[in-house]
Amino acid sequence: MNHLFLDDYRACPKGFLLARNADECKLMLGELSIGILSLDYDLGYGESTGLEVVEYMVKEQIWPHEVYLHTSSEYGRMQMYRLLSEHAPITTELHYGPMPDEVKDKVAQQA
Repeated sequence: MNHLFLDDYRACPKGFLLARNADECKLMLGELSIGILSLDYDLGYGESTGLEVVEYMVKEQIWPHEVYLHTSSEYGRMQMYRLLSEHAPITTELHYGPMPDEVKDKVAQQA
C-alpha cells in the first residue's frame, strides 16, 4: 500500500511518496492505490491548491483509506474537509488535522 504526502515545502515523512504540486498528486492518485493521503492547501503563489486535488477525488471517485489535512491554512482546511465530508464514502477515514507522530512512526517502520 502506498502513502502520499502533498506539500510544496515541507519534508516528506519516511514511507510516503511526495507530490510537490496538485498535478503530481492527481497523477499518483489516479495510478496508485493509496492508503494514507496527507494534503497541504497552499502549494505556492499562483499554483493550484489542495482543494483542486479534493475536487479531482470527488469527480473521479478516488478514495484513499485515510485523509489528513496538514495545511496551516484554516480556510483551506475547512474547504477541503467540507467537500470531503460531503462526498467521501464511509470507508474513508477523514481527519481534520495533521497526522499524529504515531501514524508517521508506524508508516516509517513499515517502509
